[in-house]
Amino acid sequence: MKLIQYYLDCLSHASYLIGDETTGRAVVIDPQRDISEYLADAEKYGFAIELVIETHFHADFISGHLELAEATGATIVYSSVAEPEFDFMGVANGQRYSLGEVTLEFRHTPGHTPESLSIVVYEHADDEVPYGVFTGDTLFIGDVGRPDLLASIGYSREELAELLYDSLHTKLITLPDATRVYPAHGAGSACGKNLSTDLVSTIGEQKQWNYALRAPDKETFMRLVTEGQPPAPGYFVYDAILNRKVHGLLDEDRAPEALSYDRVRQAVDRGAVVVDTRTPDDFARGHLRGSVNIGLGGRYAEFTGSVLSPDVEIVLVTEPGQELEGKNRLARIGFDRVLGYLAEPDKAMVEHPQDVAVASRLTAKAFGDRVAEVSGLQIVDVRNPGEAEAGIIPGAVNIPLAQLAGRIGELDAATPTVVYCAGGYRSSIAASLLRHHGFTDVSDIIGGYNAWDQTFQNA
Repeated sequence: MKLIQYYLDCLSHASYLIGDETTGRAVVIDPQRDISEYLADAEKYGFAIELVIETHFHADFISGHLELAEATGATIVYSSVAEPEFDFMGVANGQRYSLGEVTLEFRHTPGHTPESLSIVVYEHADDEVPYGVFTGDTLFIGDVGRPDLLASIGYSREELAELLYDSLHTKLITLPDATRVYPAHGAGSACGKNLSTDLVSTIGEQKQWNYALRAPDKETFMRLVTEGQPPAPGYFVYDAILNRKVHGLLDEDRAPEALSYDRVRQAVDRGAVVVDTRTPDDFARGHLRGSVNIGLGGRYAEFTGSVLSPDVEIVLVTEPGQELEGKNRLARIGFDRVLGYLAEPDKAMVEHPQDVAVASRLTAKAFGDRVAEVSGLQIVDVRNPGEAEAGIIPGAVNIPLAQLAGRIGELDAATPTVVYCAGGYRSSIAASLLRHHGFTDVSDIIGGYNAWDQTFQNA
């Protein structure tokens, strides 16, 4: 058996290729939308990909099942209770599928979503102990899938939490302790609240260390897994629905179009948003007025989906050579309306200084001076609630970045405002979003809460 794990840091997403080296037959589980790595490895090892298996309708990214099916002729597989709007093979609970020596066993594990599926893999059909289990978003390392996402329309979080408990206790932790656990996500994903940085574990380790599996009863489990979850980015429902549908295929090799300054201005006048993917410091030194700064160096796609609507047209500003990456990473969450990128942005800004703005970024000390000088300063903490519970700057209001676009009306656009996060990446996004919506005096704190804490709390 050949097993390859692919891990996409910017979305905390794990996908897998499993091949039987005796037959050359292979499957891919939970693929990302840009599929070149799977195709390259299949060719490298002489595999024919015959199934694309989805553990559920993903909410945090657009899967590559349609792209892989088109490229390889593979059959798309979901749980038999799923109802996608394209041809697929529905698999029953307990059904087995042989690749030769390697055998897959499908187990229905509803809870994170009603159609959630886990795949047990055996190196040989008669092995007593499975090699591993691919748990999707049902069981993570250190956590379990959250049951409260709006993707599961028609189910309450309590109903799904109860299903999740039953799935875990009757379908997964009944597996032998040595069974390896391969989840669909790791630390940083909004699909859970306590995900580990480890990318593989065992059933035995999870029974011992996973807080949710250690709950003494179902009632305690349901309370634990429904409280304290981070706000879900706004695009999650959009992606969960789009993954059910037939949609356009990604051409990951096609670069976005280079646009002149005049064409960019025309697009903005029609309602397009300029997304500047440079670092917060480079953005602060000069950018097109009204741009939103979402740096490629961070969780770029996730935060774009948190602050912008999927139906908004986007123009990119990037460092030279990063245009294709900027487009493809947005496509991973289904944001396909990238009109192009601004050609020669430095030249455009020099030639049109009237459309250029700079951003105010404050050191922690300068922020302290600003608090002393400005009466009624509006301070906004855009970290998640769990972060804010550990400490908050006095006088700040906590509005997580994933909720900011929908809660801007709670803030006064005419009041001087300072935004902060943990380290300065999210705060630059938030401050630029507020300026985009007409806030006239907005700064953010370089180094965020951590810098403020070191300067004033630990001085």
